[in-house]
Amino acid sequence: MAEKFTSITAVAVPYEAVNVDTDQIIPARFLKVPRSEGYGRFLFHDLAENPDFLLNRAPYRDARILVGNTNFGCGSSREGAAFAFYDRGFRSIIAPSFSDIFHNNCVKNGIVPVRLPEATCARLRATLADRPGTQLTVDLAEQRVIEAGGTVHPFFLDAFFRELLLQGLDELGLT
Repeated sequence: MAEKFTSITAVAVPYEAVNVDTDQIIPARFLKVPRSEGYGRFLFHDLAENPDFLLNRAPYRDARILVGNTNFGCGSSREGAAFAFYDRGFRSIIAPSFSDIFHNNCVKNGIVPVRLPEATCARLRATLADRPGTQLTVDLAEQRVIEAGGTVHPFFLDAFFRELLLQGLDELGLT
């Protein structure tokens, strides 16, 4: 069971890469580690070995929202990718598009995947890169993303998944 999610205001990190696959998010060799030991340390592991990697730099290392690019979370169906984000503290990923399996793994594991238009995501990433430490609000109850300056971007999440997240339930908890 995940935490209840209604709204979060947090530092957001821009992630420019297109077609980010689940093997980039968490390399397969780490899926042998018991989940109870936490997957957050493996998030973008091979990229994170570089000290200049975005998530190694302040203030992005404390980010809880990621603004990605098109086809985020493509590739295999590994649930470990969602586990890695959740265990690292991420509660929302905003992108123009997600693979269906990654999207569903996110909502089943306490992460709000937000689809916004490509131009909106590009502008958000540019703002976050120009002003590191900028916060965004993801309000699931109202289904909107709010920029620091007050600009609002509505989004839609399937009612079933929205309710699971709002109640902090997984499919087993629902039954």
